[in-house]
Amino acid sequence: MTLAAEELHLTHGAVSRQIKALEDDLGVQLFQRMTRRIELTDAGASFFSAITRLLSELAREADGIRRKGDDTRLVVSSGVSFASKWLTSRLHRLMARYPDFDIVLEVTDVPIDFAAGHVDVVLRYGTGGYPAAAAERIMNETVFPVCSPDYRDRMGGLRSPEDLANCRLIHEIGMNTTWESWFAMMGLPYPQARGPGYTLGSMSIEAAIRGEGVALGRSVLVAEDLAAGRLLALFPQARLDVEWGYDLVYSPGNQDHPKVRAFRSWMADEVRAFVRGTL
Repeated sequence: MTLAAEELHLTHGAVSRQIKALEDDLGVQLFQRMTRRIELTDAGASFFSAITRLLSELAREADGIRRKGDDTRLVVSSGVSFASKWLTSRLHRLMARYPDFDIVLEVTDVPIDFAAGHVDVVLRYGTGGYPAAAAERIMNETVFPVCSPDYRDRMGGLRSPEDLANCRLIHEIGMNTTWESWFAMMGLPYPQARGPGYTLGSMSIEAAIRGEGVALGRSVLVAEDLAAGRLLALFPQARLDVEWGYDLVYSPGNQDHPKVRAFRSWMADEVRAFVRGTL
């Protein structure tokens, strides 16, 4: 009660009277009053939960309305793995090209609701279909075995695909392009080797860098680690196409909005440079 009074610039007694009036109006007791403390009743806890949710929605809606009129704030939403392994290292060039924009990067794999109005462009790894949104494919990718130099040496060099039968295989959970698919492409029996599984591609890549085994590296995500020597491509020609790709997503009809157009132009240049450097 004292803290609430301080935050609202009221007296302790004024807050207590407001709560008593609310309890009288609702016809239930919201607080259980004891000698030295108070606690929420079941009704009070339920009411608190509803109020918190509704006030949070109100705050988000108000923030969205404010941002709709903000032409300098460019909000980009990216999936976790793509942001950490590809996008963030390039954002400084976006800032340099458009110095009048305040770039905000939101990293999440949660579907974006454009109706909320707080995100300008979204980068997602998917099939290309996004409800109530427009999308354009910016990159496809392949997968191939990767591991750390130390792990390769510990396993005797790993000179042929058959050698992977003796390795610990790192799995990315949720991918349809699996180790089993890769071995089938190579005409080899799937060894069903035990190994750790990770729900994010970036996690499986980091596991390979730590020397936990051989990962089925996604070409877009492993490019920088291959260039830096943290990873090695064991059989770079043995590539399997991935069923998903990277999409640039935005509100329907919004492709010519100045902020969306600027980001699309920058992204097209970055992808062209990346593709040239990885061929």
